[in-house]
Amino acid sequence: MRPIAGREEIDLFNRLSYVFDHELADDLDSGRRRPEWMWMALRGDRLLARIAWWSRGGGEPPFMLDVFDFDDTLPEAERRDVGARLLETATAAVIPPGARRTEYSRFVPPGWRGDATARRAVEDRMAVLEAAGARLLVERLRLEWRPGTPIPEPSDRLRFRPVRGRDELVELMTLVLEGTLDAHSHADLAIMTPTQAAVAQYDDELARYRSPREWWQTATTPDGDPVGFVVPARNSYRPIIAYIGVLPAHRGKGYIDDLLAVGTRILATNETSEIRASTDLGNVPMARAFRRAGYVEFEREINMSWS
Repeated sequence: MRPIAGREEIDLFNRLSYVFDHELADDLDSGRRRPEWMWMALRGDRLLARIAWWSRGGGEPPFMLDVFDFDDTLPEAERRDVGARLLETATAAVIPPGARRTEYSRFVPPGWRGDATARRAVEDRMAVLEAAGARLLVERLRLEWRPGTPIPEPSDRLRFRPVRGRDELVELMTLVLEGTLDAHSHADLAIMTPTQAAVAQYDDELARYRSPREWWQTATTPDGDPVGFVVPARNSYRPIIAYIGVLPAHRGKGYIDDLLAVGTRILATNETSEIRASTDLGNVPMARAFRRAGYVEFEREINMSWS
């Protein structure tokens, strides 16, 4: 068991495959990954298992464990044993002693439970992680709007303007946490106040996007009372709806459709590729809003975390 020697071993690392293998070399060049975070279990020149962490940028610590694969032709007991040994060996080398383990993310097909091969692959990996102390946090829908899809026109009930800086957005983010259906937000609220959670998400995520802040929109009533906000952005890979929310006092009135239409239109006007978005499987109202806006489910994501 060892980390890759460098970019020249990407082909060896990719003998086991996953949906974003094509991004790994660029991630290494950009510093979002490091060779010492990409480990392999080898028997001779046969790759039995691999594991890798991702960070948000060069010089930052690992943020997500997002590659964990076995050779699925191995007998079940052997592949789980190899996976467990690689997980513990690599984690000990990558995660500092006493630090909390990073969250685990796995992209899976939308109908993975009905596909025997996909289900076995997902459950094998989850079983190894559960034995190491991880627990399922949430299953999420991954959706995308594709160029050429009609964008619904927003109604005339709301007025839109650019967000007026960090303080306004943090205040709105704090308010929308009341009654949230988002599992990650619930996990944050178990250890932080709503304001602390909003500040952490703004500083750790939203502030990193280099796309224009003028894209971020606050929605108000004609009288100027805030109703909600949408944050269209571009991450390191593609355009996304990074955050969208309606204040509790205005929920149930269909305003989410207007917010999503405006955010989608801003990205479609300024970008040429598909627009990605995610929401929890259990957040049925948000999932329905994305579908009404023309977004289609193309994938799901499993998130597991350590307490």
